[in-house]
Amino acid sequence: MPEQEPKIDEELARIEGEEVLSQRWKGGKPIRRYAVKRKTNYPWLALGVAVFFFDQLTKGWVSNTLDPGQVVELTSFLNVVLLHNEGAAFSFLANAGGWQRWFFISISSVVCLVLTLWLMRMTRGQHWMAAALAFILGGAAGNLWDRIDFGHVVDFIDVYYNGWHWPAFNIADSAITLGAVMLILHALFFHQDEDG
Repeated sequence: MPEQEPKIDEELARIEGEEVLSQRWKGGKPIRRYAVKRKTNYPWLALGVAVFFFDQLTKGWVSNTLDPGQVVELTSFLNVVLLHNEGAAFSFLANAGGWQRWFFISISSVVCLVLTLWLMRMTRGQHWMAAALAFILGGAAGNLWDRIDFGHVVDFIDVYYNGWHWPAFNIADSAITLGAVMLILHALFFHQDEDG
């Protein structure tokens, strides 16, 4: 008696991350074969990596072009200046004596690990949230690399107005700030109805 072609189990086909490929009979029972189609968050990790490399490229260019403290005026409100920050944001703990390097390396390493795990475990479709985490991850990794490699963070963007200067920052800082703002907006407006 010829083998009867079974119908594909539509319920199983709806299982997230799996698609029914074929179904065969053995001993009177169907044997189902599946191909796993896992949609990962690797593209968002790639965004974080892109932020990291862009940050490092800009820091490398400035470090190779300018001397420490040298200022290049671009506009009436923006300079490029090479500064070495051994502290955190706004030079917090910059003059703490050296121990702060390993403290910030430890904190940044934990933050990068947590962000990576969080990003990889996120539900698919949370594009806004994933992008925010990717920006923060890329920025944190960029500044972490500076601390490990040089013992300080390279800052070079100097925004000012009427002689008042905002503390110098870099691409990594900008990415972290952008990601943080996106997280705040997500929490305020999009956390319940984000559809990607």
